[in-house]
Amino acid sequence: MVMVKKIRLSFCVLASMSLFFLGGCGAIATDSTSGIPGATAMLNVVAAENFYGDIVKQLGGNHVNVASILSDPNIDPHEYEASAQNAIAIQKADLVIENGLGYDAWMDKLLSASPNTHRNVLTAGNVADHKLPDNPHVWYGFDNILTIAQSITGELKRLDSTDATVFDRNFAAFQQSVKPLQQILVDLRARYNGVPVALTETIYLYQTIPIGLKVLTPFAFEKAIAEGNDPPADTVIAANDQISQKQVKVLIYNQQTVSPITTNLQNAAKKLHIPIVPVTETMPLGKTYQSWMKEQLTALQQALSGQMS
Repeated sequence: MVMVKKIRLSFCVLASMSLFFLGGCGAIATDSTSGIPGATAMLNVVAAENFYGDIVKQLGGNHVNVASILSDPNIDPHEYEASAQNAIAIQKADLVIENGLGYDAWMDKLLSASPNTHRNVLTAGNVADHKLPDNPHVWYGFDNILTIAQSITGELKRLDSTDATVFDRNFAAFQQSVKPLQQILVDLRARYNGVPVALTETIYLYQTIPIGLKVLTPFAFEKAIAEGNDPPADTVIAANDQISQKQVKVLIYNQQTVSPITTNLQNAAKKLHIPIVPVTETMPLGKTYQSWMKEQLTALQQALSGQMS
């Protein structure tokens, strides 16, 4: 089954985009490092998700204007509605970065409604060599993210060859900054390989697998929750039993994809004092990709060691 995030692009948004393109220009909001939208010496980049936007800023420095569409971790990505302002930013972009693998299929509508023959589009899932029905949450895999960052660097160099050495230097720095995260996975595997855990959805598999954690939650349950669907009844029973019988040491909980079923699991784990590790799909405000990932891994380490309060 294709893994599709349920994000809607409303008719009024498409109408607003059409009016904009017929009616002229307007200012766009960006999170650029310079604060000068459309500056001629800078590349305009739009990232569908803010973690990709953050990585572009790390790689491009003051040579890029970056606008991120999904940027609020308090909003369920499944229910996101694109805006006319998103379309304006995409229409002006030199480079657009999307996740692909069905995660942000709404981007296809925005791109087709915002024509720009000079715009390049990078699909992260493709460059990380994943295809449907692979797990779409590729940014949780550190090997994936390094491959994606290298491809972004290549796009920046192609669009701005004058600053190629800057982009190469920034990519080297990014590589170094991810090494401590990879080492945490190695260290956790050395101590907790085989420890049973529960997941509310597939997002964290890209880290539980290299750590060697034994995920007991039925995959059909995780997949259904990730897609915004109701899990099969037998998998709900199994997931609840694993908590009520304390078969798992930790519950890893996606706090952006919540349903009564996942809330019940969380409440049951709390009552039984099973540590709960919250994770998010969208990078929290004030974080970098690296600090976000490290904070979640630290919480997992504390939970596994019994040190979480």
